[in-house]
Formats: sequence, C-alpha cells, structure tokens
Amino acid sequence: MSTADVTVVVMSRNRREDLLDSLPRHEAPVVLVDNASTDGTVDAVRTALPHVTVLPMGRNEGANARTVGVRHARTPFVAFADDDSWWAPGDLARAAGIMRAHPRLAVLNARILVGPEERLDPVCTEMADSPLGTPPDLPGPALLGFVACGAMVRRDAFLAVGGFDTVVRFPGEEERLALDLATAGWGMAYVDEVTVHHHPSVHRHAPARRRTAISRSKVLTALMRHPVPEVGRVVVSALRTGGPEREGLVRALPDVPAALRRRRPIPAAVRADVRLLAAEPDA
Repeated sequence: MSTADVTVVVMSRNRREDLLDSLPRHEAPVVLVDNASTDGTVDAVRTALPHVTVLPMGRNEGANARTVGVRHARTPFVAFADDDSWWAPGDLARAAGIMRAHPRLAVLNARILVGPEERLDPVCTEMADSPLGTPPDLPGPALLGFVACGAMVRRDAFLAVGGFDTVVRFPGEEERLALDLATAGWGMAYVDEVTVHHHPSVHRHAPARRRTAISRSKVLTALMRHPVPEVGRVVVSALRTGGPEREGLVRALPDVPAALRRRRPIPAAVRADVRLLAAEPDA
C-alpha cells in the first residue's frame, strides 16, 4: 500500500504547539492552511518542519481553509486532519486503497479514537449503526454527514460541489457539503477498519461558544439546502433551546443574504434520507 496519491490537509489557528507535535505524525505530504494565526505558527512550522507546505491566510476563513488546501493538493485523495489529530500508521494508505476500490465513494469516515486512552468517539457508534444501510458499492454503512478531522475525500468530487464554503465556516461545516455530495450521486461511508487518533487540544473553545457556532451553522445550512418548513423548525429550535443557540441565530443574521444567494434545496430522495436519519415520518 502506498500514500503516493494522498495529501494531508490541516487547517489551524493559534495552535502552534499542537501542530509541532501532530504534523510529524502524518505519513503523506502535508499542506497546512493557517487561518491568520497570531502566535507565530507559520514561522515555527516553516522552521521546524520545512517539508510541510504552509499556506498563510490573510484572515480567518474557518473551514474554507480546507478548500484552499484541497485546491493546492494535486493528489486524487485528500485526508483531513486537525492540529490535534492524525491518521494511525498505515491507515492513510489503507484508506486510499479503499477509495480506489470504490469509485462512487467521495468521503471515507474513519473510526476516531479519542485521547491517550483511545476512547471510541460516540459519533462512530452512530455512523456504524446508520439506518441507511450498506449499499453494495460502498465499503461500509452509508452516511449523510461526516467528521472532517477523520475523513478522506475524493478531490474531484469535493471540488465539484464547491468544498467547504465561506458562509457556514466552522464548526458544523460538514452538513452542507454532505448534502451536496449526496445530491450529486456520490457516496459517503463509515469504515471501521481505518483509524484516526484525536487528542483534543487544551486550547479549545468553551462549550457554550461551540454551541453558538454550531447553531449558527445549522441555521445557515438550513437556509441554503432545506425546505422552508425545516428552516422554520431550525429557527424555532434555536429560540427555544438556550442562550448559546439563540446567540447563534443572531450571529447567523449577517450571512443570511449570502446563504439565500446560494440556496439550492435538496431533492426529494436526499430529503427522504435526511428524514430517515432523523427518524421523521415521511412527508
């Protein structure tokens, strides 16, 4: 197995020490897209790890930084990692082999083990039990979403649907991309035999701040891709859930015009899968 057709794309902001620890662990060429760090990340990585390609951004563009990295890569497959995650030894090559063997597969989501104790991320249990089943042309349970720090993508498919965008940003950026890939006929699958290690950084946003950011992303994604009744449900849920979710709704308001310009509601077949995953009755 070889990693000759894989590039690792990492986006980061103000996580210099995490990067100096995690970047040497990658077994393929690395593109680091730095989201306007102010802690000396760019110079530190260039000095300590000259083999890493560093692309400094003039401002923090969130997950769109990954799209910049994918455009820079020239390999057919791109593995994402965060500054505090890395693929297990041998598994970049193993994942690329699975991608080659399954031409409809656009996103492979690996098993994610958290921390030194290697706890299985609960989201992996959900993905393994996906009610969408395992189609014969996919290597594992079908998905309608994924976790970016543990995913490998087919570069052409990723770019054909626009990659991550400048509206949703981060976190919660995966939903819109997954919906667009499904609309285009691509498959996404959970593959338990491939592993990503995630050792969460100590420099993480407070839980309330993360809830706010996720709420903002849900509102904007709904505006771009979901039918009007679902947009209403997302807004009402944000208003009812709590302070951070309401703040996320408020923070989404400046980007509503941009979201509406990009509005392309998903087709009925994809919406049916969304309802199935949410255990909703058919409309």
